[in-house]
Amino acid sequence: MTAPRTADAFRRLYGSAPEGVWAAPGRVNLIGEHTDYNDGFCLPFALPQRTLVAASRRTDGLLRLHSADVPSGVLTLRLADLDPAHPPQGPDSWARYPAGVVWALLEAGLPVSPLGGADLHVDSDVPAGAGLSSSAALEVATALALTDLYGIPVTPTELAALARRAENAYVGVPCGVMDQTASACATAGHALHLDTRSLARQHIPFDCAAAGLRLLVIDTRVKHDLADGAYAERRASCHEAAAALGLPALRDLPYADLDSALARLTDPVQRRRVRHVVTENERVVRVGELLRAGRLRDAGPLLSEGHASLRDDYEVSCPELDLAAATAEAAGAYGARMTGGGFGGSALALIDADAEEAVAGAVAQAFARAGHRPPRITAAAPAAGAHRVR
Repeated sequence: MTAPRTADAFRRLYGSAPEGVWAAPGRVNLIGEHTDYNDGFCLPFALPQRTLVAASRRTDGLLRLHSADVPSGVLTLRLADLDPAHPPQGPDSWARYPAGVVWALLEAGLPVSPLGGADLHVDSDVPAGAGLSSSAALEVATALALTDLYGIPVTPTELAALARRAENAYVGVPCGVMDQTASACATAGHALHLDTRSLARQHIPFDCAAAGLRLLVIDTRVKHDLADGAYAERRASCHEAAAALGLPALRDLPYADLDSALARLTDPVQRRRVRHVVTENERVVRVGELLRAGRLRDAGPLLSEGHASLRDDYEVSCPELDLAAATAEAAGAYGARMTGGGFGGSALALIDADAEEAVAGAVAQAFARAGHRPPRITAAAPAAGAHRVR
């Protein structure tokens, strides 16, 4: 997947060259899962896999959308008709994400005029449903393309906020801001320590190769849909628990006070959710300290602790993710955990560089014995955030 190929496909679809091609990456979250909508901390980084959007302006109020991954033709929408109550459905449901970005721009009063519009062609190698934020990559690439085309001055933080607004209000997924911020703001060679309340960012060097390590991404190929209600239920449970504890958000519960706070909660589900969020915030802080100190191997056990917490307290894992993490650890990984919202998707494994073949082979064999689809296993290194490529 290259910018010239994406531009050529645009030309064949729309009869003229695009005004530009923009890219936004998927992301891996090293640690800090389900903390962002609790005003907490997370530590993602951008992937080399990315979504490309070739785009040109229009003057007739139409939005024309096409994806290389969808067999249907060009979808045409009227900007004036964009409505969260009636997003694209069926085979065109992928178009909710770019359409939602346009809606968010219009809602914010930014000058993508009703007399304007755009032609877009999308190409991506971020696997959908793998917990690697393919939706955020599409949203951020679209937002960057449109704001650049129309000369709308936005910071990367504002770009992420627009993309999140699209997913929350138009697509209907009540996600936090981590995915979009990682896609918009990450830098190559670094993990992004993000305070999701203040949006303060710190770029921490994260070079596995220099330490003789690899970070494997194990895509279980189990698809998930965070709009199915389970994600929203967990978010609501967290907010209810924070209210019961008299806190603005679970971020405000210190790790040292966790046991006393849990004793005040009567709902066992809320206790489990609170325990995960508070301990996960603590893990983000500790992993960040280890990365700053160059002690990458020592972060492994914290990754494994995070997986156990997501599996047992937050209950968002699945058999395939558990198998991937357990098998990687048994084959020599320093630590392994699921990444992303859960209910499928991908796992991470921190391993020695020379153990990649052995660990990947062990996971593939375990999946075969269990009758699962073969996993897709790749090594990941931090890449750059969203930018114009052509």
